[in-house]
Amino acid sequence: MSECCKKTKNRDANELKALVNRLNRIEGQVRGVKNMLENDAYCVDILIQVGAINAALNAFNKELLANHIHTCVVDDIKNGREATVDELCDTLQKLLK
Repeated sequence: MSECCKKTKNRDANELKALVNRLNRIEGQVRGVKNMLENDAYCVDILIQVGAINAALNAFNKELLANHIHTCVVDDIKNGREATVDELCDTLQKLLK
């Protein structure tokens, strides 16, 4: 198991539901693009839909990141685990590539 997968988080029901709903919509968008491709849709139309998927993934990341900062990061700092700030900075560097 990779290092990133050793930590876990118990999410409250509302947070979990909101994130899963976003992912379900994104999954539907990806299936829609696949169907467009299989049905010979025009390239520009597909590209526009892929742009919408990218925007949806970015919105998912923003929501997850905000939840992470408000819960995991704040809790770790309160408990003296300041290395979490370095982890957050590293994560942001990866997301902003």
